[in-house]
Amino acid sequence: MPVIRTPAIVCTVRKHGEHGAVARLFTPEHGLQVGYVQGGRSTAMRPVLLPANLVTAELRSRSPDQLASLTVELSTSRAPYYAEPLAAAAFEWVTLLTATVAPDDQPFPRLYAALAALLELVCVAPSARWWARAMVQYEALLLAELGFGLDLERCAVTGERKDLAYVSPRTGRAVSLHAAGVYAEKLLPLPAFLTSDAEPDWEQLLQGFALTGHFIERQFFAERRADPLAARVMMIDRLKRIAG
Repeated sequence: MPVIRTPAIVCTVRKHGEHGAVARLFTPEHGLQVGYVQGGRSTAMRPVLLPANLVTAELRSRSPDQLASLTVELSTSRAPYYAEPLAAAAFEWVTLLTATVAPDDQPFPRLYAALAALLELVCVAPSARWWARAMVQYEALLLAELGFGLDLERCAVTGERKDLAYVSPRTGRAVSLHAAGVYAEKLLPLPAFLTSDAEPDWEQLLQGFALTGHFIERQFFAERRADPLAARVMMIDRLKRIAG
């Protein structure tokens, strides 16, 4: 009977039967793993099976086609931060996104490390502006890890690396300010923080979300239910309220 014991991030949980739950966990070496937790809807287990929590998971399955039996031990709880609506929205979106688009059983160690760091930053950052930048960067990394990376190193028209100001909504390639010309209004703004260490303001952060959001919707949700995007809309709306 194959057994996997691993640290993991709880991503999604759904009811299964009268008392159980099916959880999707993101792991550093085994990617997304799905398992059935007996008693997963109990009073004791609900705070453990909370999206964004860090756990130690043990999965046992008799065959690759069988849903694994899952037991979890809590390592780090994010429960206190769910009292803050903006943090709760960030947790919901980024864990749901990962669970929805990443393929099962394929390791993405860079993505796991980035997600773990982002979740921690949501908890400890002195303001949402600090983690909003990391959220945009995580979305861009996810696109890249799954084969849809943006090409932001040089201008698609001239090949130059300077004055990159836009991204083609069709190709995902950068375009310089000079090369954009009369087509600038049809292109997506490229905020400087995605190509440098520049500190973004709120306008640039929202431009970043618009950029990654365009490609996330096109690549992952064009031919499937787009329900997860509602979580993203909620998060960005809450960010806009504090941005003023």
